[in-house]
Amino acid sequence: MPPVSSPRVLDGQEAPARTSAADRAARVRFRRALSLMAMTLVAPGSAQLVAGNRRVGRLALRVWLVVVAVTLLTGFVVLLDPSRAVSLGSEAWLLLVLRTALLAGAVGWAVLFMDAWRLGQPLSLGLAHRRAAVGVNGVLSLSVAGALLFGAHLVGVQRDLIVTMFGSSEVAGSADGRFNVLLMGGDSGAGRWGLRPDSLTVASIDATTGRTVLVSLPRNMQDFPFAEGSVMAEQFPDGFDADYLNGVSTWAQDHAELFEGGEDDTDPGIEATVSAVEGITGLEVSYWAMVNLQGFKDLVDAVGGVTLTVRQPIPVGGLGSDVYDYIEPGTRTLTGFETLWYARAREGSDDYSRMARQKCVMNAMLQQVSPQSALQNFEKIAQASSEMISTNLPASELDRFMGLAMKAKEQKMSTLSLVPPMINTADPDIDLVQRKVAAAIDKAEGTAAATTKAKKEPAAGTQPVTGGSVGSLSEGYAANQAGDLSNAC
Repeated sequence: MPPVSSPRVLDGQEAPARTSAADRAARVRFRRALSLMAMTLVAPGSAQLVAGNRRVGRLALRVWLVVVAVTLLTGFVVLLDPSRAVSLGSEAWLLLVLRTALLAGAVGWAVLFMDAWRLGQPLSLGLAHRRAAVGVNGVLSLSVAGALLFGAHLVGVQRDLIVTMFGSSEVAGSADGRFNVLLMGGDSGAGRWGLRPDSLTVASIDATTGRTVLVSLPRNMQDFPFAEGSVMAEQFPDGFDADYLNGVSTWAQDHAELFEGGEDDTDPGIEATVSAVEGITGLEVSYWAMVNLQGFKDLVDAVGGVTLTVRQPIPVGGLGSDVYDYIEPGTRTLTGFETLWYARAREGSDDYSRMARQKCVMNAMLQQVSPQSALQNFEKIAQASSEMISTNLPASELDRFMGLAMKAKEQKMSTLSLVPPMINTADPDIDLVQRKVAAAIDKAEGTAAATTKAKKEPAAGTQPVTGGSVGSLSEGYAANQAGDLSNAC
């Protein structure tokens, strides 16, 4: 029987026993096992190249190096041209490839971790070391695979958003150097997607600078023409006298057979509404977007709310139901529910004050939603957006408009509303309307002298009708005709 090492006595004190060769070997094996896992974390395949199947190791390491090179190259390109990120993120096929690669990477990396644990010879370790090795391997493999699977999920969300929201229509060029996008807002219900648009606004965007003019049309406009050559112009050559402007969509839906055989599959209601807006404003509409106001509430919540100035109590409820609450005055961050009522409240108000408030909401969303908050709440935003918007904007144009939106964020936004006292909505002077639209665009582009005076705060004793913009029905609301919408709100 081998001698048992006994403690030695030095200077009257007992010295610790020497570590046995078996203990030292166990520690070496434990460090080796941890090293193989660390190598797999830093360079997948390196553990197999050193201590396992070299063919598998070489393959995994080559794939890893290619992934690193592609990631660095993509990051460098995006750093030089940030709009490329949007361009790459709007390609459905590329997102599918990336999602598949992330899923394969999660499985493959987890398998390599398991193999690295096997190469560490866990059965040769002591019980404590074995448990530690299992724990470390489990944490590493689950963390890495979980991160890749979550990334695959986000890529899938982005792809679903692109496929669901954006149309496959042809790319429309700019008209006179501007993109004119018709924004329609409406409430959807059972079998109904905004058949009577609740709000109509043309965002006229400079194709180079992004400088934007919002031209709003009142839903109660009557007796207006349609774009020449359109189906509606043939049906109403002397102007639309069957309903208000927001009733054009319903009329077209009820006479859908007139729109059969068109160039695309655009909804008859939307096609008719576009022709009405073109006939009234003289602008050529490049694209359209229908915004579901209920989905808009979710979008505001997804970005953490929006800060707005409430100038008078905004009623919640009314018009067929009881007013059961108020949004109190002050500059405050509103929830999605509160923002929706801020934009749509009618009780004790008028349509034109409502239009002004809606412009204030648009401006606040553009100015306040940062890329950081968008990334942090990406999944919520994507889900809300897919439920909120229907559009014919092609996915291939998304990067262009995101770039223009970033430019617009740094500039003043101008507005023009075709409302009283400037325009008689019951009998509009279309020549005057189109001159006003052209003048507003020229002013925004700096090609015309400023002719519109800024609205002033109402004098003491006069109360603006519930609105975020200063003004009144008789004087007009500042946000409805402003060179700088931020100041008007």
